[in-house]
Order: sequence, then structure tokens, then C-alpha cells
Amino acid sequence: MIAYLFPGQGAQAKGMGVGLFDEFQELVAKADAILGYSIKKLCLEDPANQLGQTDFTQPALFVVNALSYLNKLKETGRKPDYVAGHSLGEYNALFAAEAFDFETGLKLVKKRGELMVKATGGGMAAVIGLNEEVFREVIEKNNLREIDVANFNSPSQIVISGPKDMIEQAQPIFEDAGATNYVILNVSGAFHSRYLEDARQRFEAYASQFEFSKLKIPVISNIYARPYRQQDVRSTLINQIVSPVKWSESIRYLMGKNVTQFIQVGPGKVITGLVNAIQRDAEPLIVREDEERSEQVQEVKSKNSISGQRFTAESLGHSEFKKYYGLKYAYLMGSMYKGISSKEMVVKAGKAGMMGFFGAGGVKIGALEEAIKYIQQELNQGEAYGMNLIHVPDHLEIENNIVDLYIKYGVRTIEASAFMSITPSLVRYRLKGLKRNEKGIVTPQNRIIAKVSRPEVVEAFLSPAPQNIVNKLLEENRISRDEARMAMEIPMVDDLCVEADSGGHTDHAVAYVLVPLMLKMRDEALLKYKYNKSIRVGAAGGIGTPQAAAAAFILGADFIMTGSINQCTVEAGTSDDVKDLLQQLNIQDTDYAPAGDMFEMGAKIQVMKKGVFFPARANKLYDLYRNYNSIDEIDSGTKKYIEEKYFKKSIEQVYEDIKAYYPAEIIEKAERIPKRKMALIFRWYFTYSTRLAMNGDKHSKVDYQVHCGPALGAFNQWVKGTVFENWKNRHVDEIGQKIMVETAEYLNERYKALTIM
Repeated sequence: MIAYLFPGQGAQAKGMGVGLFDEFQELVAKADAILGYSIKKLCLEDPANQLGQTDFTQPALFVVNALSYLNKLKETGRKPDYVAGHSLGEYNALFAAEAFDFETGLKLVKKRGELMVKATGGGMAAVIGLNEEVFREVIEKNNLREIDVANFNSPSQIVISGPKDMIEQAQPIFEDAGATNYVILNVSGAFHSRYLEDARQRFEAYASQFEFSKLKIPVISNIYARPYRQQDVRSTLINQIVSPVKWSESIRYLMGKNVTQFIQVGPGKVITGLVNAIQRDAEPLIVREDEERSEQVQEVKSKNSISGQRFTAESLGHSEFKKYYGLKYAYLMGSMYKGISSKEMVVKAGKAGMMGFFGAGGVKIGALEEAIKYIQQELNQGEAYGMNLIHVPDHLEIENNIVDLYIKYGVRTIEASAFMSITPSLVRYRLKGLKRNEKGIVTPQNRIIAKVSRPEVVEAFLSPAPQNIVNKLLEENRISRDEARMAMEIPMVDDLCVEADSGGHTDHAVAYVLVPLMLKMRDEALLKYKYNKSIRVGAAGGIGTPQAAAAAFILGADFIMTGSINQCTVEAGTSDDVKDLLQQLNIQDTDYAPAGDMFEMGAKIQVMKKGVFFPARANKLYDLYRNYNSIDEIDSGTKKYIEEKYFKKSIEQVYEDIKAYYPAEIIEKAERIPKRKMALIFRWYFTYSTRLAMNGDKHSKVDYQVHCGPALGAFNQWVKGTVFENWKNRHVDEIGQKIMVETAEYLNERYKALTIM
């Protein structure tokens, strides 16, 4: 009995396939057409050093393995009794079994490589010298839950997969347990692990277009170490991406089937070496046919069983994200301007293992400084916190002053919001303190989480700092020459937060559309710039219930950020009157209005509608601005109505207030440009309406401007009849924990229901 075995990634070598390309010129031409480059030149010459890159390695190995198999058939005239392949090599085993033709196999492998190369931030290591029983004890005893087994290569060689830092940290643990060697592999991702779930899903969608033929030779599956079942060819091949390669058991199974000749077909001798080790150290595995069927059914059930794999509040989200910021939960509280996201809110979040951002927008510099001091004094044990930096198009010096303050006080994490492009102040904050670690990797001292809703803004944040801004900052001696040099090696952000259907500034965005797109853009940027660290993508907006949070995580969000629901809490820095109104909202009680700080641009904010006239009045002012070129063109009746109902003072008095507030150059411009003057007068109403709300002016409730999204309405309905129905019992940390705990429970219930269906 003969088995042909095909090697996988790691067997590639320059010069492989020599003599085969000329022998099978027709297939080589088809390969070139599918791949868009010369496969012969890649394998024999590798002129651009691409052979070691996953998206090139996998097609190259498939082609060489396939041609080697066809050549073997020509030489021997006999097909093998069984075929198997290690990881990528399994595609060649299926090709040999005629599950698909050469072109189909290459297309599948090409897509597989493209998807797997995008899975950055992970790592793998070979643990040598421990048997499986001891290995599992080490995993359990040391709580290494973030590490998965990728390959059971032989009785004494197990390959692990997981976050890169965890793979590095695990080395002394396994060595202390008796491992004779621990080899960190030169790979870009955590292959054959849960961390490739996104790749698995995308590959599943791609593979759905292909049909698979009846297998002519038994193919031993990596997942089950048993022969493929015809009806499961597609699903087994798809799930192989996230499942361990049971190579040792596969060979033992073949030994139990009386296979005596194991022949490696393809480059290298890795497979031959592993087979020799398995034959030397392990016994044949004898399995009857009825037992095989039972085992496969049980394994499928086990794989889909929720037991031992329950979600918890702490397990939700990206582990690297939580570790990077020192968080217990992948849960952030976004900033709300003028200190509505108060210093008390930030402290509550930090002490609960979450992270809150102080709402610095519109806060005077002195008050902002005091808030920083308070937060740093209260969170003095390394708890996470952040400060907001909001884009101020008309007053870039405000951004600069705030950045000066953040640098002065060592504020290490900011939330960048409402940015439409990268500004010098943002670049200066990002580059200040850049250094190289012991491995030569550029590490930022200052971290940025950007709230985004537009693709062009996402692209700007995913890119390195604009060179023209870097050059200007260098000329002005605002950054060092070393910082300028290192700027090109890191993106402008550490992480992105997709903002959809939120309170405040919004683009009417929908999370179901935005999150997948931003994830794709992130993956493309990592591939393009080859950054040394992954960029996580979170979701904000519309999150007020466990079901909404669950949807965000299922979409692929690495963390969630809440906003509107925190405004109706004890810690929120607004008036009790506003909180009383917010507590009554349902999901339909918000509306869109112009953004006061971006009035002329037509930017929109989402605000409370129930019980107030602000949205209607704000939109009326914007309509007047669009239709008239100056305040003087507006008819006297309309102006009088605005003065009496909106402003509660004359337009002249409003303008006097403006002149007392704005710098002389802005007033001078307004005097020259009547439409600009009109805009300043109308913008006064937005400042006024915010002040009324925050002060709780009972005589002017109809003019309250309160940024809020429908998430609060959903939250109010969710907690109705509970202690949280009254805002006076709502604390941001307790709300956050409740959402995360019940999100985990909801996911467990849904997962269980889906596996039973």
C-alpha cells in the first residue's frame, strides 16, 4: 500500500521544480495566466525575493507539487492508494484525487494565500520534545488560552499559533516544562487558528462558486485525520484554515491501513523526516469503518458544541487591543464635548477595566488642565484613560494648544474626532517621542484612536504622516530629525473606531456597511505598508443593548465604544434637566441638525428631538444661510421672529457678543464678507443652545441642544422596569459591565441555538 504525501508552506526553496516547467508547458502557461506572473521565473530565480511571501509561496508550491505528481504518474504508471497533504499540500492531495482540475486548485490556493497574508500580528512556534499530554498540561496550568495548536506534526513536535507577543512570551514557559527546543517560525500570521476566522469566512464566500468532483483516491483530511467524506469536501477544505493539522494522527491512521510506503511528492524532505519520526515513536492507529463514521460525527458535534468555549465579558474583543491599553473589557466610552464625558466618568471607566475619553471639545484650556491633573491623580496605578482631540477647522491654534498640554502632561492616548484630514497638530502629537525598540521597530509614545465614518479619512489615518507636514514641523523645530525619519514607518493611528448612527457628528452611516469596508481597508493598508503592528477596528454608534454590541463583535469589531447612553448617567457632565429628558427617549426621538462647529460645511449632528425645538430651528437657520448672501437680505419678519424666539435678543446684540469672543482677524473677515458674518451670527445660536442645556435653564428648554443617537432610546427600553430605569441609578461602569456580561450571554445563547438548528 502506497501513500503520496504533499508538503506545505516551509518546503519552498529557490530552484524547486527544475525540469518540470518545460515538461508541462501547457499547465505552466495556464498558471501564468491565472497568477499574472511567470511561475517558472519565481520558482527557479525568485528575482524579487517573493518566494517566502505567503501569497506567492502557496501558489508556487501548489504548482510544483502538482507537476511533481503528474511527473510521478508518468514515471510509475500507478496511482497511489491514499493521498494526504500537510496544510497547503492538502490541495495537491485533492487535485491528485481529481476533486478539481489544475486551474481550479490554483485559483483556490491563490485566494487562500492572499487572505492568509493579510492576517498580520500573529505568530507561530514549533515546540519540540514534549508529548501531547504534557503539552496540554502546560497550556492549562499557565492559562495560555490565547494560544491554539496549529500542527500536531509528530509525537514530539507540536506547532502553536497565536498573537505574536504571546508566542514570544510562551517560550520560557515551554522550555521550563522540558521542551528541548522552541523555534519561532518566520510567518506573518497565526495560521491554523481561531485568529484566521475572517480569512475563513472570506474564503468560504469565494469557494462557493466552485463544484467538487467525486474523489477517485481516498484523501486524508488534516482536520479529522480520516478520509474526506464526499459531501463534506467543501466545508472540510474551508475549515482547514482555522483548524489544527493532525499530521501525526493522519500518518498513524495510514499505518493502521497497512500503508508501508510513504512517498513525499514535492520539494524538500520535511514530510519524509516527520513520517520517519512518527513511524519510530508511534504505533499504528487501527480504526474500523463504523468507528470512523461515528468519530467524524462526534468530532463535528464537538467542534460546534459550546461547552468549554463559552463567551465571557472579558473574552469579547481583540486580546491584543485589551493588552495594549491594559483593559479588562474591550469597551470604550467615547468623548462628549464640553466635558459631558466628565473627568469622573473617565475615572469610573478606568477603575472598572475600561477606558473613557474626556470630552475636551469646547473646554477652556485651564479647565482642561485641571481635568488632566484630576484624572492622573485618581488613576495612578496604570489604569487606562484618554483625552479627546476634536478638529477645529476655524481655530487650528486651539488644536495646537491642546496638543501642547497633552504632551506637557504625558497624555499617552487620545481620541481624534471630526477630522476630515490629517493636521499638523495631530502629526506632532503622534511623532513626539518616537523611538526604536531593541528589535529596531519604531514604537510610538503617543497613541491615537481615530473615530471615522468616511473612507477617504480612513485612508489618511491608515497611512504614515503626510510628508509635507512632517517636513514643515521639522523646519519649525517642532519635531526632531530622528522623529521625522521614523514617521514613515508607522501609521497615523494605533486603532480606528467606526462611527455609525451616533450622537453628535455623523454621516448617516450604517455599521453593517462601514465595519466590513473599514476592515478591508485596514487589511489592504497593512499589506501595502507592511507595518509591524496590527491596527484594530472598533465600532461605535447605535450600541445601547447587548444585541447591538453582539452585532458589532460578529461584524468583526475588535472593541466597542458607547456614547449616548453615558450622557444619561450620574457621572455625565450635563444638567439634571437634560438627563430627565433623555431618560424619556425612545428610538424615534432623535433628529439631524447642522453642526455648529462646521456650520458652513453643511456637516450634520444627531440630536434629541423629543420635547425641544432645537432641530427644527437649527435647520431653519441653515436654510436661511444657504438661500441668502447676507443677514440684510432676510425679510424683517423672519429676522424679528428669530430674534424673539431663537436668540432672545437682537441680532445687533448677538453680533456684539461675537465681536467680544472672536479674534480681530475673524471679525475683520466677517465685515468684508457678509455671508461669513451671517454664519457667525447663526453659529452663536448653537453655542447658546448648548449652554442652556448644560446649565439646565428651565425657561428655555425648547432650545436645548443635546447630542444624542437612538442607542439611548434602545437602552431606555432595555432597562425599563429595572433599577437602571432611573438615570440616578445609572453609573457608567455598571452600565458597561452589564452590557458586556449580557452580550456574552446573548452570544452563547445564539450560538447554541444556531448549532441545534
